[in-house]
Amino acid sequence: MMSAEVRPRLAVSSCLLGDPVRFNGGHSRDRFLTTELSQYVDWLRICPEMEIGLGTPRETLRLERSPDGPRLVTRRGRADLTAPMRSLATARAAALDVDGYVFKAKSPSCGIHGIPLYAGDGVVDRRNRGLFAGAVIDAHPSLAVEDEGRLRDAALREAFVERIFAAARLRSLLAGPWRPRDLVAFHARHKMQVLAHAPEAYRALGRLVATAGTAPREPLARSYARAFRAALARKATVGRNVNVLYHCLGMISERLDRARRADLVEVIESYQAHQVALSVPVTLLRHHARGENAAYVYDQSYLTPYPDPLRLRNHVPS
Repeated sequence: MMSAEVRPRLAVSSCLLGDPVRFNGGHSRDRFLTTELSQYVDWLRICPEMEIGLGTPRETLRLERSPDGPRLVTRRGRADLTAPMRSLATARAAALDVDGYVFKAKSPSCGIHGIPLYAGDGVVDRRNRGLFAGAVIDAHPSLAVEDEGRLRDAALREAFVERIFAAARLRSLLAGPWRPRDLVAFHARHKMQVLAHAPEAYRALGRLVATAGTAPREPLARSYARAFRAALARKATVGRNVNVLYHCLGMISERLDRARRADLVEVIESYQAHQVALSVPVTLLRHHARGENAAYVYDQSYLTPYPDPLRLRNHVPS
């Protein structure tokens, strides 16, 4: 079975892990991050306000409109912190080597969506990113990013965690002395996972891997990594999941008797009808693949994309 023993490296707004770095001297400790996900990932704590020397407690900040783009200023003292924050973001982004990033929601420095832009006393736009977060995301467009608010949504949480574990496995492979056959094996294990997200990328990645024995090593690694991460960034829909479930069933169908095939078809159809969670057909497929020693199916990362105790496929699709 595909294991998730590689620990993702995640950058995080440090207040979310309980560090007392908020403007009021407090924190915004997030339960999922600190009590569930922390068991399986390594954190890189970042608080840009502290890193530019603001300290805590401190005056609150906001984004203000200017001819040169949003400015980050203190609300009362009117200090303009745009330059130091941009400088920090550029430096941090250049050195960032992580599999994902969890930002603090609603922060004018770290928010990833819905940050208000002010002109005088009024809000003129609510479609902005925080100054620091925006620079990091622009520098790493394929990086899995979320904020703690969005991670309370079951589907978004599942998608984010799936992406960071897939990115970590790829990073671990490419950081070592990999050979062409290692990349081929990695791709073979992740075929169904990629297919669930982006069928066109599934085919494109297959063409890339076919050149593994002849293409220059480093350009191939960069091209594969870029396409792989982009594929996993696409949403895995119910329809695409159903397609993959039937692919997996087809690989073991001849080893199953009529009753077990019927059971699998029934739970796949129930998932397709939004009656059961994805975990139901996946668990049954894993059970039969293991029982029939169908290693190619059982080893697919699609069946075990992250540690089972995270329980992220237990929501019924809406």
